[in-house]
Amino acid sequence: MAKILMKGNEAIGAAAIKAGCKYFFGYPITPQNELPEYMARELPKVGGVFLQAESEVAAINMVYGAAGAGARVMTSSSSPGIALKQEGISYIAGAELPCVIVNIVRGGPGLGGIQPAQSDYYQSTRGGGNGDYRTVVYAPATLQETVDLVMEAFDVADQYRIPVMVVGDGMIGQMMEPVEFKEPKKRDLPAKDWATDGTKGQRKPNIINSLFIDPKELEDHVWRLEEKYKVIKENEVRYETYNLEDADVVVVAYGTTSRVVKNAIAKCEAEGLKVGLIRPITLWPFPDEAFEKISDKTKGILTVEMSTGQMVDDVKIAINGRKPVYFYGRTGGMVPEPDAIVAEIKKIAGGER
Repeated sequence: MAKILMKGNEAIGAAAIKAGCKYFFGYPITPQNELPEYMARELPKVGGVFLQAESEVAAINMVYGAAGAGARVMTSSSSPGIALKQEGISYIAGAELPCVIVNIVRGGPGLGGIQPAQSDYYQSTRGGGNGDYRTVVYAPATLQETVDLVMEAFDVADQYRIPVMVVGDGMIGQMMEPVEFKEPKKRDLPAKDWATDGTKGQRKPNIINSLFIDPKELEDHVWRLEEKYKVIKENEVRYETYNLEDADVVVVAYGTTSRVVKNAIAKCEAEGLKVGLIRPITLWPFPDEAFEKISDKTKGILTVEMSTGQMVDDVKIAINGRKPVYFYGRTGGMVPEPDAIVAEIKKIAGGER
């Protein structure tokens, strides 16, 4: 199939429909508004339903209902909107229902600004809502990768009966790049025999619930969720590495920040510095195994983020004290510049940090 020049938010919508999404429930917020606009226009053409809810809370609970009926369903929002959805996401995770949630992150905290940011890392990777639960979190760096991961997200959600988040930022949502809608790798997905889609007079009614009054039953449920998360950690970790074997300094960055870092690495290489890269594609599960490939000669690790430093905590856990970890970041909608990153890399390589 030929590549099509698309805006990020619209490409996400097209990928979702290609993946079989038939229901979208959302509420407007910048910088993701083109996504619900696209779904409002295109979903009815494939027999789907778009509904602008009265609030983010209503939208996520509509997702809960559609997912419970076994439908492929998606919602999207931006940082404060995702925060409002967290109670519903926790309920959906507790009820083990598959759905896809897109967060086009804006600077914060509070209402913040509409410029790009990565300051929702904690909110995305720590569950965000109440209770012991996780969501799979993808962080694409290009629009092609965004399209591919949105399509895969629906399969992963169905395979593990879990909410899957796709986290971008304003640049992912607003930029235009050529994309190709390729067929995703086939997965052997389980039947949705748990769905509340009518008994048809042939079985007892299914019950979907995240309420366990008996403490022992709740504990058993939570530990069973943990066992599922372990399987996801074993099978769904995604990352990109570059030049780890002989790097003097290794940079860790995800999403659009990693594109800026690649420019900085090219500048360093032109000056004879050897710099590696670890780019997490899944923020959860975090790619701990990638850090085992770092060379003994590496002097330090630099984590670059569009936040005050959130992923850096996972980097420190992954490296487990074997190398010093440094941080450079911009926040509030400011984007790190290659020359500033190069300066930080040189400080580490030269032993100034």
